Amino acid sequence: DMAGEEYWGLKPCGASPNCFCSTDNVDDSPDTSIPPFIFPAKLSREEAFQQLSDVVKSYEPGQSNIDGGGFDIVTNDPQNGYIYVQFESLKNGYIDDVELASLDEKSNKVQVRSSSRLGFLDFGVNSKRVNAIAKG
Repeated sequence: DMAGEEYWGLKPCGASPNCFCSTDNVDDSPDTSIPPFIFPAKLSREEAFQQLSDVVKSYEPGQSNIDGGGFDIVTNDPQNGYIYVQFESLKNGYIDDVELASLDEKSNKVQVRSSSRLGFLDFGVNSKRVNAIAKG
């Protein structure tokens, strides 16, 4: 960052309402800050991310009228606690980015970010997607 300190987290959402991120400060971004996913303490980070990977792989494109264009898992690294997925809208081919990351291998928290690349509004798509993955 500007002060020379290393930033440890996912890219902040900023002012746009088409993004949700668990590493955003709730005081700075009350509308876009979400809690991290918590996995059972009995699981290792790798086991938790393998289960999370299975949930993402079983995600049904088109559910709740979102992501009808499908998705591509770009990075799937359970050992290091990181998954990056690109979701595509059906009609216009817009791409949204989703990151799931463990920023501390001793923690059972999974930091989450889901964001539209273009535009200002997302008509609830990112919220629906994050909730679908969380319920998975």
